[in-house]
Amino acid sequence: MVDALLFFALLTAVSVAAGFMGSLTGLGGATFLVPIYVLFLGMPIQYAAGASLISTIATSSGAGSAYVRDRLTNVRIGMSLEIATTSGSIVGSLAAAWVYAHKLQRVIYILFGVVLLGSIYTQVTRSRHELPHPKPPDRWTKWLQLCGRYYDHVLGREVEYCGVRWWLGELIMFAAGVVSGLLGIGSGALKVVAMDWAMNLPIKVSTATSNFMIGVTAAAGSSIYWSLGYIQPFFAATTAIGVLAGSFMGSKVLLRLRSVTIRRIFTVILAALGIQMLLRGLGLY
Repeated sequence: MVDALLFFALLTAVSVAAGFMGSLTGLGGATFLVPIYVLFLGMPIQYAAGASLISTIATSSGAGSAYVRDRLTNVRIGMSLEIATTSGSIVGSLAAAWVYAHKLQRVIYILFGVVLLGSIYTQVTRSRHELPHPKPPDRWTKWLQLCGRYYDHVLGREVEYCGVRWWLGELIMFAAGVVSGLLGIGSGALKVVAMDWAMNLPIKVSTATSNFMIGVTAAAGSSIYWSLGYIQPFFAATTAIGVLAGSFMGSKVLLRLRSVTIRRIFTVILAALGIQMLLRGLGLY
């Protein structure tokens, strides 16, 4: 009985911490939970992925709603990109069943690690500026009305921005959806890169909009994981509660941080996760 309570407490604490970091960086709590569940709790990856997809929906519900209220989230941009990321999630989830059946998880780990580490260069080159250098609106900007504004508490003023290269963001979002379905995560890392680098959005808007989107992406994949029997109710429910609490906390902190600070945190996490995935894929971790 005592061991069960300790395990429940540990699971809850890990979930709260994951939800906090997930909402702060836009990655989604599942990005942190899958490695912890697999490496430290010994959970099979398919069940860790199933529970983490449910937690991603919780992260999006908690942090996403707060960011919409604070007008950091650009709902129009998020919904326009959801077409690609949801389609990718379905493709990735269907592919996951085949991957697990043929025991090719190591290939996925390696590919995911390479993608994460490759994203670091973009973050480092853009970390010198609080806001991205404005780019002239293109035809996608005007057609889809991808401009917006938000109040930055750190700068003490309203920030106006316009998204560009929507087509490139859409392509990266499809890849993000595939990764989400394969690994059971919200793939917030690729979503933030798509909006931050490809579409030239401020990092706070990218993070907030990513939190809004990851729940929809995870919902598409989790339905397939449920049909495959990869979601255990106890782990999923406990994880969702903890992540929901942590995501609310993270949404409050984000408003008070400088964009450069958020980008540095994001870069460190990308490096840690990328190295971890590569080592796991190579059988060294």
